[in-house]
Amino acid sequence: MTGFTISALLMLGAISAVASKSDSGMTLRKAASKHKIFVGTAVEPRFFEEPEYRQILGDEFSVIEPENGMKFASIHPRPDTGPNPYDFVGPDALVAFAKSHKIKVRGHTLVWHSQQPRWVTNGSLTPVELSSILRKHIQTVVGRYRKSIYAWDVVNEAFNDNGSLRSTVWFDHPGIGFEHQGTAYIEQAFRWAREADPRAKLFYNDYSAETIDPKSDAIFAMAQDFKKRHVPLDGIGLQMHCDLSFSRPEVLRSFEANMQRIADLGLDIHITELDIRLHDDTSASLSAQAELYSKIIQICRRQPRCTLIQFWGFTDKHTWIPGFYRGQGWPLLWDSQYVKKPAYESVLSNLK
Repeated sequence: MTGFTISALLMLGAISAVASKSDSGMTLRKAASKHKIFVGTAVEPRFFEEPEYRQILGDEFSVIEPENGMKFASIHPRPDTGPNPYDFVGPDALVAFAKSHKIKVRGHTLVWHSQQPRWVTNGSLTPVELSSILRKHIQTVVGRYRKSIYAWDVVNEAFNDNGSLRSTVWFDHPGIGFEHQGTAYIEQAFRWAREADPRAKLFYNDYSAETIDPKSDAIFAMAQDFKKRHVPLDGIGLQMHCDLSFSRPEVLRSFEANMQRIADLGLDIHITELDIRLHDDTSASLSAQAELYSKIIQICRRQPRCTLIQFWGFTDKHTWIPGFYRGQGWPLLWDSQYVKKPAYESVLSNLK
């Protein structure tokens, strides 16, 4: 992150903390607390400069999570053998903002196939070296935020849509403790994370695994195995990057059934990256979006193990959707001018 210092961002956070107390109306944060549910959002500290961004973030949410700042390439851009291997500026600013607003922080993510630094993926490292690097990375990052982060996405998106394990630098080049035996590297990452912070909640997180299908079946089988062998898995994160097709009754029933079987294992469920993309922002589309948000909130409320509803951002001004889904957008609760959309009112109503 450029253009910021921790002290400057702390000052911004303090100013926003004072401003946020002036609004005594109902917020998402207050409404969700009545049901013992946290409501969260992914954030980018560089947007703290925008007064509207800070104000909404401080008022409305009880959990924040870094969108990119704690991914391997961002937080650990240089080799351990050189100077300053880690970059904690952005994550530290996020944690400071959270503390000043009494917001919990969720860590994202320790192990992922994407956003890896070139020094890890260039092919020059042996399996033993890779294993040592990953262990040190987990211990360093989790250890630094041991008293500040209440839950971690330990491993992210390790499965393909057909239920097979994804080819990654960690899976393809097993080292000590990995042994190239299916989910062994995932298990080892969870054990290292638990060693680094015995109190944090540890989650496996994935996309397109909300309903019962080959991918969610594979994740569920892994969770069953981990529970039997006392691997420190506390919950499953369901990303939930949706479009309006998710509103079909059979899809919603499958979503609810999948949540129930996860809960039956004694695991928590976090909705971690919720957004609902549209092809246009007509009143009909915005109304349909609001209705789908309503149904998702209702399903979470019916499931006691669903303890977090987190959006992947909160304003259409800063969303990844148009860059990834051409011709689509408008996925969040506030529009690009920070005006509340029908989706916001729907979510608030269902939380109340």
